[in-house]
Formats: sequence, C-alpha cells, structure tokens
Amino acid sequence: MKSLKYILLLLLILIIGFSVYVAVQPNDYKFSRSRTIEAPVSLLYNKVNDFKEWPEFSPWIEQEKDAKLTYSENTSGEGASYSWNGEILGEGSMTTLDTEKNKAINQKIEFIKPFEAQSNINWYFEPTEKGTKVTWEMEGKQDFMTKLYTTFAGSIESGTGPDFERGLFKLDSITNAEMKVYSINIDGVTQHSGGYYLYNTTSCKFSEFETKMKEMMPKVGAYAMTNNITMAGSPFVLYHKWDEENNAVIFSCCIPTNSRVITEDSDILTGKLDSFNALKTTLKGNYDNLEEAWNKSMEYINTNNLVMLEAGPMLETYVTDPMNHPNPADWITEIYIAVE
Repeated sequence: MKSLKYILLLLLILIIGFSVYVAVQPNDYKFSRSRTIEAPVSLLYNKVNDFKEWPEFSPWIEQEKDAKLTYSENTSGEGASYSWNGEILGEGSMTTLDTEKNKAINQKIEFIKPFEAQSNINWYFEPTEKGTKVTWEMEGKQDFMTKLYTTFAGSIESGTGPDFERGLFKLDSITNAEMKVYSINIDGVTQHSGGYYLYNTTSCKFSEFETKMKEMMPKVGAYAMTNNITMAGSPFVLYHKWDEENNAVIFSCCIPTNSRVITEDSDILTGKLDSFNALKTTLKGNYDNLEEAWNKSMEYINTNNLVMLEAGPMLETYVTDPMNHPNPADWITEIYIAVE
C-alpha cells in the first residue's frame, strides 16, 4: 500500500513538474522565411495581396485542391478575406488587416477545425539588385494547450517553416513562368499616319543599345513634361541604320507631338514622319522577344513578296508603360517596317 502511495506521489510530482515545464515555455512565437525572386516588387505584391491568386502558390491548398474556398466580395487590400473547408485542411479563414503598397501586407489567420487558434501573418517586399526579397512571417501567442502540443510535436516554426519555404518557391516559379509568356502576331500591311515628334539620336554597338535607350528616352519625356508639350501617342524608337557587319546601330528615341515644336535644347530636336505603308507586327510580352518579332517580320516580307523600302522608316512603338504594367507578359510593342 505504501509503495502505491509513493508511486502515485512520484507521478503527481512528475505531472506537476512537467506542467510547470510546459507553462514556463515562451508565451510568444515569431519566425519567418525569405526568398529573393527575380521579379518586380509591384508584381509580387499584387499577387500576394489578392486572395484569388493564393491557390497558385499556397502550400496548404496544394495538399487538398478540392477544398472548398469562399472569397469575400473584395479579394485584395484591407478587409479582403477568404475561408477554407476541407477534410485535410480543416476549417479556417484569412483576413487582410492593412497594407502598405509594394512594401508590406499584414493579415490574420484563424483556425477553427481541427483546433482553434489564430496568428498574425506579415509579408514584406524589399527591392534588391537581383529582384525582390519577399519575407513571409508568422507570429502569435501560445496558450497552455499550444505549449503542450508543441512540446511533443515540435515548435510551430518546425512544422510551418517548411510550408513557407514551399510557398515562396512556388510563388517564384509561378511568377517567373507568367512573366515569360509572350505572343507575336503579324497584323499585315497597314498605313502609319506619321506625324511630328521630339527626338534625340545616337550611335552605338548592339550590346550598348538597351542602356543607351534607357538613358535617352526619359530625357525626351522629361523635356516634353517640363515644357508642357502634349504627347500625341506612345513613345517609339526610329532605327536609321542596323549594321550587323560592323556591330553598329544608329537610332532615335522619339515622342510624338500634335504639331511641330521649336526646341531650345540642342540635344532634343523635332522631326516629322510622312505617312507610309508598313508591315505591322505586334509583340505582347517581354522586350527580350523583340529580336524574334523582327525576324518573323522580315520572314513575312520575304515569303509574301513584299518590298521593303531600304530608306524607309523602321519603328518600335512601346504601347504600354512598364511602370503601370509590372508583368512583362502584358507589355505591347508594335513594329512598323516601311514597304511599297
């Protein structure tokens, strides 16, 4: 009998000691995972900010693609939410509390089944030389039952951290795949209306073209804005010479205007294009695909017995502004090659 009492007393001491051990575990938890993704900040921010995009990169929805998802009327920005219900995922919801455009998103995640709990989810977006550093953070409080569970099952970070890593990997893969989508369409022969334009001109090696163009086009645009000159269309590059044998290109960066402008800057001049017949080709996608678009245009001219005017205009018109369209897959460029 005394042995039984000692055993029960020992068990009681062990239970009390274990309870004390559990109780003194940290009341708060906080952890994060980060990944640098070669994509614009705004593109990644917009994707994470819209719950309709989450099924593409969520590591949990991936585990149960047939789970029922319900969205609020507004799926992005402050107040947006979505909920899930499934055999594997259980039941819960996510709500966006507040946002700082292209910088941070703060959310609350609530679990209902198989257990009740809630945590804060924070996203941070930081521009870097290699792209955007995306940080996915989770923080919350641990009650006694949570501490008891993590004592046996491992910390919340050890269980959820790998999911965050998987989600960031999927976000990276999906975003880059979307950015690479493009199409090239030969629209056929059309009439380019021509018109007046502001421009600056340079010559350079092919390898220097992109850098030069990025330096020159903003200068023409800034001149127009400073002098209250209204743009009459999309900016374009006018090619004067493309000399592959000597690795040289001569081109102008141009902004169309409604009328002839007398400029007061020797680097910014006024030109005029007469109306001309042109083969028009439209590229929807990254500028990296322009070489293919030009090659297809030249091939079309040859196979359809069109005659290219050697001294005629050759234009690249940039219909969309990358600042307003962060996804390169949405960029539209029109090519015009003068033909008889």
